[in-house]
Amino acid sequence: MPDEPKGSNELKGSNELKGKVALITGGSRGLGTATAFALAERGVDVAISYVASAEKAEAVVRDLESTGVRAIAVRSDQADPSAAEPLVDAVVSHFGKLDILVNNAAITVQGQLVDDPELDTAALDRQWQTNVLGVVATTRAAARRLSDGGRIIFIGSAIVSRVAFPGVADYTGTKAAIVGYARGVARDLGPRNITVNVVQPGIMPTDMAADAAHNVPDSMMDFHAIRRIANLEEVAATVRFLAGPSADYISGSVLDIAGGFHI
Repeated sequence: MPDEPKGSNELKGSNELKGKVALITGGSRGLGTATAFALAERGVDVAISYVASAEKAEAVVRDLESTGVRAIAVRSDQADPSAAEPLVDAVVSHFGKLDILVNNAAITVQGQLVDDPELDTAALDRQWQTNVLGVVATTRAAARRLSDGGRIIFIGSAIVSRVAFPGVADYTGTKAAIVGYARGVARDLGPRNITVNVVQPGIMPTDMAADAAHNVPDSMMDFHAIRRIANLEEVAATVRFLAGPSADYISGSVLDIAGGFHI
């Protein structure tokens, strides 16, 4: 078999998603931003949603555009399910279509046990609203507009595979709910060749978990077969793989990107 010209594999990889349109919720920071750039590297036009910082979101958009793709930022609060339809409408109106949905936006409320008399139930309820009901609403709104052969990728958490410490029952519950929902959506959308998968990162240096990521005790690192935390780029690369043509036949799967934390 003749050798391929040098660099041909890289060229193919760089163009494999050119012309696709992705919506990444919570794309103005952390893993959302890393995922936006990972997809942009393959030619994907990117929409990101944000809640509070328009300045930060617009800075991400400018940086994305500097790579040669089109990009927009849309303000949308995932805690309000009624915001999902206008968000998807804004993306489709701007780009003309939607091919990839990355359900990344989430919040975390941790540290209190379920029998704590001072349990902040209002904060926990908002967590369920954001991490589950908001994700469901966005997925429903996008499913009707998503191109056949499209992709839906949910960002879960490796804590679903192993709850290694107390005070995370509700957070774990929200992420576990997403796994069941994603598999149901995969079954529903399979006839349209839309794949649906869940990526479950371990501890990462995100805004949401900055303190935990930089102060991981040895006892926690002992749970990891590979003794380090995840970096944003390798998790984003997994999302990019699932969005690409090499993952055409992967659907309903849950991938832990956590260095063997679940073993």
